[in-house]
Amino acid sequence: MTIYQLDAFTDQLYAGNPAAVVPLTHLDAWLPDAQMQAIATENNLAETAFYRRTEAGYHIRWFTPTVEVDLCGHATLATGYVIFFLEDKPSADHITLDSRSGPLRVCRGEAGWLTLDFPADVLLKASVQPPALMAGLGGPKPLEVHRGKTDFMVVYATQADVEALTPDFRELANVPARGVIVTAPGTDVDFVSRFFGPQSGIDEDPVTGSAHTTLAPYWGERLSKTELTARQLSRRGGYLRCKLHDTPTGHRVDISGQVQLYLKGELV
Repeated sequence: MTIYQLDAFTDQLYAGNPAAVVPLTHLDAWLPDAQMQAIATENNLAETAFYRRTEAGYHIRWFTPTVEVDLCGHATLATGYVIFFLEDKPSADHITLDSRSGPLRVCRGEAGWLTLDFPADVLLKASVQPPALMAGLGGPKPLEVHRGKTDFMVVYATQADVEALTPDFRELANVPARGVIVTAPGTDVDFVSRFFGPQSGIDEDPVTGSAHTTLAPYWGERLSKTELTARQLSRRGGYLRCKLHDTPTGHRVDISGQVQLYLKGELV
């Protein structure tokens, strides 16, 4: 089986968020779940994506080093790159990937930009906060705490507050969620964020596309904007463009980024 490793949400190698992509287009069925999990564990990247062809397009699944997850942005962006430029090379400028989070559309744009069309998250203010949340984050007192479908989102006053956080990951691992998003207004973009996910096998994710289904609706309402720019302030860093739009089936978020190919290999 072929395996690719790519850096997503970046215009240069050794930045953004690395993801592995394993096409299973030559198989009639998925590999056993335990084998896909073992491959993801061996890769030891934030996400490994596997995809197969279907009558409607494709089906995608994502695995961290420890668990299968319902949604992953950067590995979907990387999978779109593999399908558009390395494997199938379709003539159309969009593909649809079925998933545990429903159908996900990936569109090819100019200058190598790819756009994910994801369902927007629904946020509720967290009136009751897990003790491990604030104990694990430390740092300055946040302005707000919200809970989305899978993550807590903690809002701070300034970008400097987010940059200065030094979390206790053992403590944060006790927060009952996929992970914890921290965010604030940006100095050169509309908003910045970081993502901590020790519960899912990754202490700090370099760039978390799926977290922007939570972040973009919040900042869009707060800033009265439908198009936003964002940075994730990890050591590797990442840059994203987000656009809010409505469809007959609900609120959606377009999340755009670039991808760089790092390696192509063969699984033995």
